Amino acid sequence: MSGAASESFAELHELAGSAGVEIVAESFQTRPTMDAATLIGHGKVLELKELAEACQADVVIFDNDLTPTQQRNLEAGIGVKVIDRTQIILDIFAKRARTAEGRLQVELAQLKYLLPRLSGQGISMSRLGGGIGTRGPGETKLETDRRRIDVRIKKIELDLEKVRRGRALHREKRDALPIPTISLAGYTNAGKSTLFNRLTSSVVLADAKMFATLDPTVRAITLPSRRRVLLSDTVGFIRNLPTTLIEAFKATLEEVAEASLIVHMVDVSSEQAAAHVAEVFRILGEIGAATTPQLLVLNKCDRLAENGSMLDVNAEVLGARLLEPTGQHLSVKSVLASGKTGAGLEELLAMIDHAIAFDEVESVRFRIPMKDGASIAMLHEFGRVRAEDYSGNLCVIDADAPESLRLKLRRYLVGKSTEPVEISVKN
Repeated sequence: MSGAASESFAELHELAGSAGVEIVAESFQTRPTMDAATLIGHGKVLELKELAEACQADVVIFDNDLTPTQQRNLEAGIGVKVIDRTQIILDIFAKRARTAEGRLQVELAQLKYLLPRLSGQGISMSRLGGGIGTRGPGETKLETDRRRIDVRIKKIELDLEKVRRGRALHREKRDALPIPTISLAGYTNAGKSTLFNRLTSSVVLADAKMFATLDPTVRAITLPSRRRVLLSDTVGFIRNLPTTLIEAFKATLEEVAEASLIVHMVDVSSEQAAAHVAEVFRILGEIGAATTPQLLVLNKCDRLAENGSMLDVNAEVLGARLLEPTGQHLSVKSVLASGKTGAGLEELLAMIDHAIAFDEVESVRFRIPMKDGASIAMLHEFGRVRAEDYSGNLCVIDADAPESLRLKLRRYLVGKSTEPVEISVKN
């Protein structure tokens, strides 16, 4: 088995585990060409039939995508239910979706997958609508089911378009503040939600299973410069992510495409880390985010310490090694971090702070009357105070202050903080 095939097969194991499937046996085949009728050929079908009977298997999962004809022929030949990689991903998504939007997105992807596979399935679509007048003269049940699915797909697409417009309005309001959005992106199970929870003190579901997070979550965080930004956590990526899912989750993925900065997370302890990075870059290109500035977070560095490997590795060297196949190694900075232990998070926040170009910070001096305690408190809350001197009825403060704060306190602004302190006291 080749390296790429082995990685894909191992990933199928993880997908099956995330879907709650117990693996009882596995089989691998190398063919010069795919069999049009069954993908694997008649002899392999008989072998799988015997294996399924011996293990009393209820379902056979293929790592490849199957055509409707291949799926029907395989089920007839093996004698048990057959599903492919796309179908198991859709099943996981259906279990993980929590919000109304997430459930709509998953249902849309499922219906688009199901539509060409209706023939011979013998399933009832009565739950999708119907009633008096739904079956025309001479209309077959298959045609009725197809029509119901078409109607439902159009309804969901209209609903998701409303969601997309709503997100656009929310982004316009955020842009008017202005508060930039930082998007966490990465391969599924890279630890995005764990890092998100630690940075925002939230309790977003963080699970070792694939696709634990489907519905986007946005929270405000404060950078070392005291500037505030929005941090967004969203669905993880995976190789061969079904096209129907990318299309269905377009409203969610727009959050990534519209971000000011993408914090691209990778599980640095994974043997497939480089392949995961390349896949994320490919999907980012598909959703129109290829040119968005990125910061590569080499997450789960605590696991490197556990197994004793690469303990003294330089983040930039390791990051460049992972980014080399993508051609992005010169434009993306890297940082080692651990969402689990908190290691490297100060450096990560500092790098985000440096990468975000908004509300420019300058080192300035304020001369504030002691009686205006609210302005002094505001400077402490939203700026970084470097020096403070009280004399008489004045407080002279040297601070790194963003432009928005300098504008609010401009009546007290006296110059750059490098100038000597001059205090005049009225008797």
